[in-house]
Amino acid sequence: MNSAQSKDGRVSSPERHAVVVGGSIAGLLAAHVLAAHADRVTVIERDRYPEGTGLRPGVPQSRHPHALLEGGQRALDALLPGFTGELRAAGAPRVGMPADIVQHHAGRWCRRTQASTHVFTGSRQQIENLVRRRVLADPTVTTLESTEVVGLIGDPSRVRGVRVRERGDGAREEERLLEADLVVDASGRGTKAPQWLTAIGADAPHEETIDTGLAYASRTYRDTTGTLDAGTLGLSIVPDPTQVHGALVLPLEDGSHLVTVSGLRGDEPPTDEHEYVVYAKQLPHPLVHDWMREAEPRSRVFGFRRTANVRRRYDLPGRRPAGFLAAGDALCTFNPIYGQGVSIAAMTAVALRDALADARRTPTTRRVQRALLTASRPAWDISAGSDRAMPGATGNALAPRALDRPGAWYLRRVVERVPGDPLVGDAFRRVLSLTAPVSALFAPEVARAVLFGPPVLTPAEPPMSREDPET
Repeated sequence: MNSAQSKDGRVSSPERHAVVVGGSIAGLLAAHVLAAHADRVTVIERDRYPEGTGLRPGVPQSRHPHALLEGGQRALDALLPGFTGELRAAGAPRVGMPADIVQHHAGRWCRRTQASTHVFTGSRQQIENLVRRRVLADPTVTTLESTEVVGLIGDPSRVRGVRVRERGDGAREEERLLEADLVVDASGRGTKAPQWLTAIGADAPHEETIDTGLAYASRTYRDTTGTLDAGTLGLSIVPDPTQVHGALVLPLEDGSHLVTVSGLRGDEPPTDEHEYVVYAKQLPHPLVHDWMREAEPRSRVFGFRRTANVRRRYDLPGRRPAGFLAAGDALCTFNPIYGQGVSIAAMTAVALRDALADARRTPTTRRVQRALLTASRPAWDISAGSDRAMPGATGNALAPRALDRPGAWYLRRVVERVPGDPLVGDAFRRVLSLTAPVSALFAPEVARAVLFGPPVLTPAEPPMSREDPET
């Protein structure tokens, strides 16, 4: 980088410049963290940011459900103090599990006992807009909108910037160079970083994949049946290896509900409006289908099929250039049905912050990249571990190790007891909400219930009200 010279002839230290590829939630939060260590942070975004809470073309999942899990809430509050308070003030629904949801899980209806975890179910664009407003209030962070990265500057030993070009009508075709001391790839599930790295002589990361072929389709409705109210905020049918169709009905900040139905490869839900409702007849209970028939549609049907779990192993040996990191979905992307993406984006940003601030260790590229991968591992263990068992799953990370088999047997017993046993259910939900490690399922009191306690009786029909905590 070039040094700056003042009027009296003195030469200052080189300006420290960081580039973040991708201006979605993961990229914005990475930029926020880097602003504490760089003189200038540039976020390069392919789209032009919408006014307010509009949709961005580069985020096709914006039209589908998003859940901000408790692990993500804690991370966002740590990065942007008061964030969840802002989210609540903006009207984002806060849903208590299992109290506020009528849920069918492992072939049974779940008891609606006291909530042990809460999720925000508002729209993706609402969360992203609040993050963007907070991050871009820092003058250290600037954006290049309608601009795409087409390659890296550097060699196998170090990345020194990116090659960019403008997008859109009237854009110039020529590329230009943008030098940087650090490049963070947060460009999402469709990242081109493996190709960029091989183009400069470095090694692309090994990719682990598990793909169930899950597909889903979503539509916004307004409840006209009186089914959903302050006491019952949503409906859920959880798919599993013996029952592969799923459904979600979740509240949005404008009072409407976002409905998603899902199926596997070869039986994808249609986007035709009539066939979409008919498809819901395949669910194991008519509750959601009947509600959809009576509710008022507020949008067309949108489909989504790119749901594979993909983990890029930048931590493994290879020619890894300094000055390059991968974050968010560009590092590890999960089957969206588990609702982990936004939360892991925030949690990996916290890991980036902590790794850069660790006074005990030099924050080398390899060490920081390992910290980001470690932060994403709990979500990978949940999504990839569950998807391995789904019929028709494909990928190079399917084969379980011999030592995994006893754990799989134990976890099946956990899942069987979640609908009726509050103790087991609470531990299970803390793991899913990314606030407790998987080891919480093996705590002594939980293990006793799982190994020696029979499954607790559950409601025979959908429980349309919460349980009285006194009973």
